[in-house]
Amino acid sequence: MHILNFGSLNIDEFYRVAHIVAPGETLSCSHRQVLPGGKGLNQSVAASRAGASVIHAGCVGEDGDFLRDTLAENGVDISYLQTVSAPTGRAVIQVDDQGQNAIVHFPGANRCVDAGYVRRVMAGFGPSDWILLQNEISGVGDILEIAAQRGMHVAFNPSPITGELRTLPLETVSCLLVNEIEGAALSGASRPEDMLSILREKYPRSAIVLTLGGEGAYYADGETTVYQEAIPAKAVDTTGAGDVFTGYLLAALARGARPAEAMYTASVAAALSITKPGACASIPTADEVEAFRKTL
Repeated sequence: MHILNFGSLNIDEFYRVAHIVAPGETLSCSHRQVLPGGKGLNQSVAASRAGASVIHAGCVGEDGDFLRDTLAENGVDISYLQTVSAPTGRAVIQVDDQGQNAIVHFPGANRCVDAGYVRRVMAGFGPSDWILLQNEISGVGDILEIAAQRGMHVAFNPSPITGELRTLPLETVSCLLVNEIEGAALSGASRPEDMLSILREKYPRSAIVLTLGGEGAYYADGETTVYQEAIPAKAVDTTGAGDVFTGYLLAALARGARPAEAMYTASVAAALSITKPGACASIPTADEVEAFRKTL
């Protein structure tokens, strides 16, 4: 059993600021750092550090070799990665003194995923495998359709929300992972309980995972509803915490953990990640998560 992550890869440029810049404002930063990132890359590293067997597919430009190296160094299979002529995706990230962030994303090579590449990659996967998706790449509709044909378990994190999202065959998704903003956009509701109810009704085949930051997270399927409180931790940088949660949750579910146990482990990992700066750089190992867990 493998987790195939058909996901984004970005070069992240972090700027440390006193506060998130306002419209029309020019603001000096105290620190700049360039790091590997992208929701796809972050989630692959998180799932691999959690102990899963992870294969990453996606596109980078010729400037993206250090992203390949990052995945490989973290035990992720990169044999399906494709180098294209477009520049690698980039994200410009402001992080303020409270650890909150604001992000501008340039898709770049992430928009070069086409149907032919999707078919070649997915030819070797089947019903025993999971596929993990975000909404930062092109070809998501093709991937969902082929995954359904091949009987794969599909986990989809529909971020960012786009106009084409509603045209995708979301009824094929096994596990839909959304935060409060994404949950509201897909459900039209504002209360978490209503979001869960509406999304469960719209996508009855899907387990719905709704993350609420400091307010915790919900898991709901046809048989089980779990509420997991947020694990207390001093926030240094919240960038990537949702990706850590997703990677650890999917790794646990894929190995057969019960939803309550998977949600708790994912929450512990996400809490630990916000105590360090950076996105990929802050992803904890399974041993670090276990050690932190013992202190709670």
